[in-house]
Amino acid sequence: MSQNEVIKQIKAQKKLPNLKFSIKEKTEAFTNNLFYTLFDEETPVEENIIKLGKDFEELADLVCWEPKTPCRDIWQEYLDRLPGILEKLNKDARAISENDPAANSLEEVILSYPGFFAIAIYRFSHEFYKFGLPLVPRLMTECAHGLTGTDINPGAQIGTPFFIDHATGVVIGETAVIEDNVKIYQGVTLGALFVDRNLKDVKRHPTIEKNVTIYANATILGGETVIGANSIIGGNVWLTASVPKDSMVSHTPQINIKKTSK
Repeated sequence: MSQNEVIKQIKAQKKLPNLKFSIKEKTEAFTNNLFYTLFDEETPVEENIIKLGKDFEELADLVCWEPKTPCRDIWQEYLDRLPGILEKLNKDARAISENDPAANSLEEVILSYPGFFAIAIYRFSHEFYKFGLPLVPRLMTECAHGLTGTDINPGAQIGTPFFIDHATGVVIGETAVIEDNVKIYQGVTLGALFVDRNLKDVKRHPTIEKNVTIYANATILGGETVIGANSIIGGNVWLTASVPKDSMVSHTPQINIKKTSK
């Protein structure tokens, strides 16, 4: 096959005119700039807000290709919400600092904790999700997913403060509801019982009430599953049914120890 034929066949199969990788690249740059604007002491807020507004207009023009989708006109309303988002994130950072004996300062939490970074990007993206902005919210959370291994869908509803320790392998689905002062550890999944496109507008993921702690590698599934307030879910627990408040749920594996030396 000639080179011209190869090129012709590739072009013939590129049938998504709105699939532009510049959307992903611009979203990653926008997300990084937003994080710096809110937290970095050396980043000038006024100048960066202006730049963010211009960058958002470019993004909006790229992703709002369908009629009646919200575009650049939502920026001012989003901007109005940024102080409130920052207030929530400061509470998240304080909760991590106060609960984790390994944390030496708020600066350390914000600069180095993958759980905090994932929560921050989730909170940035969640407001865009509520506006109905296409693509950008999911691409924002994928920035954090790629860097931290933490997958929080921007549609999830998460209270304040929220603490993810270690973070790697955490999955939080689109319709999950997490109330205030919840702590989860690495490998926790808040997922659906099964995947079906017909369930798009149905609550598929669990509700976690206030003051719950979920330890490593626990899996909690189902839209009707509710973990009652003040409960503790132990490591490696698999749950598809609700748990009343003030419960302790544990998984006890059988462990066999055999002496091998003679």
